[in-house]
Amino acid sequence: MLFNSLIFTIFLPLAFTGYWLTPAKYRNYFLLAASYYFYFSYNPWFLLLLIGTSAFDFWCAKQIQNQEAPQTKKIYLLLSLVSNIGVLFIFKYFVFCYNSAISGFHLPYSVLNHLIIPAGLSFYTFQSLSYTIDVYRGKYKPNDTLCDFLLFVSFFPHMVAGPIVRYQSLMPQLKTRSYFKTIDWEGFVRLTVWGYFKKLVIADNLNRIVTPMFNDVTHFSGIELFIAGLLFVIQVYCDFSGYSDIATGIAKLFNINLSLNWRRPLFSRSLHEFWQRNHISITTWFRDYLYIGLGGNRVSYNRWLFNIFLVFVISGFWHGASFTFIVWGTMHGVMYIIEILLKKTFSKVKVPKVLGWLYLMLFHTVTLIAFRANSFTDLRYIYKKMFSFTGDYFSLHSLFTLEDKFYYCLMIFLVAILFLKEYNEEYAFVNRRPFIYQALKPLAYVLFIIIIFVLGNFSANTFIYFQF
Repeated sequence: MLFNSLIFTIFLPLAFTGYWLTPAKYRNYFLLAASYYFYFSYNPWFLLLLIGTSAFDFWCAKQIQNQEAPQTKKIYLLLSLVSNIGVLFIFKYFVFCYNSAISGFHLPYSVLNHLIIPAGLSFYTFQSLSYTIDVYRGKYKPNDTLCDFLLFVSFFPHMVAGPIVRYQSLMPQLKTRSYFKTIDWEGFVRLTVWGYFKKLVIADNLNRIVTPMFNDVTHFSGIELFIAGLLFVIQVYCDFSGYSDIATGIAKLFNINLSLNWRRPLFSRSLHEFWQRNHISITTWFRDYLYIGLGGNRVSYNRWLFNIFLVFVISGFWHGASFTFIVWGTMHGVMYIIEILLKKTFSKVKVPKVLGWLYLMLFHTVTLIAFRANSFTDLRYIYKKMFSFTGDYFSLHSLFTLEDKFYYCLMIFLVAILFLKEYNEEYAFVNRRPFIYQALKPLAYVLFIIIIFVLGNFSANTFIYFQF
């Protein structure tokens, strides 16, 4: 079930009504059933996988708490790790590793097609796994009921594509009795309208340009391929942050506040700043459970730099079983380390903000092409074409055959709205004038709603991060 599907417009009012009509002590049971139905609509069999992995992690956490010997505790932690990573490997990486072995060793076996990846597999396994690791580290005692834990993992707004919510943030809210009169209606409307605007109006309309270009890269010039990368930067940001906004807004209908996942990353002026603003929940997950597990910065200087690099490579591979994702993660790891070394060497040098922003956008665009390319062969062709500067490099002929020029003007206008909205959130140039802000705010959201219904793409396109 997609947030932008017709069936969701029926499901959400029913879930909302049923939740608030259910007696308080049974509401979590109702919300768990609703969340499981939400996931059941994707693929009934994968619901069993969700329940099985969550219940097993809950059992492992209980066993960790009940054991006294450190070695025995570690055994149950390893069981949780192996089960979650094993599920990820089977569904996301087995075909990739098998086909790579076939090609690399020239074995006489047939190549396998990709398996169907359960929606949100990486997100809900990471959320469940974080609980077991925290119990092992002594941060929490697993005194929760099985129902509360299963709901913590599968709460439907965030289950499929995040944000990955920590125990201390979500679980206390699930255990606290809430009241209908305390619903944050303004937050619900503001977040969901803006989320749908970013998804339906910007991301899905840009997809009409981006996907044909990446599906047929040989027919486009170097500058056109760079433009495709830049458009994908905007598309993937609007698609994923749009999902997070919608999820956070819908959660408010149940008096649940989800954690912040995006903080206008495209206004960053360095790669360090970018990863402090971009996909915050997964970035902090890798920091707390992988980077720190590798030793963090409590090791030698060279080992510390290697830990950073390794985290980026692994996070790239987490996004998908393809060499293109490994290339993306590797480039970010290398540049992140280069920034550290430059800052150490030229600590007194202040880079102008505009230059920092241009550098970040250029690097982000070039590297995100690796994130989007359909194959390593396509990626190699794109980079060769982009950096050759020969022949028809600056030709825009093929680009304008995809859509008419009015469509491009319209998209420029819509992206300008996105920029102005986020620029105001970043620098509060309107918010500083309370009278003007209070007058313009409702008008702006009415305009967003009108634009959604007039220009929105209602083809129920899936969210990009569902594949992860």
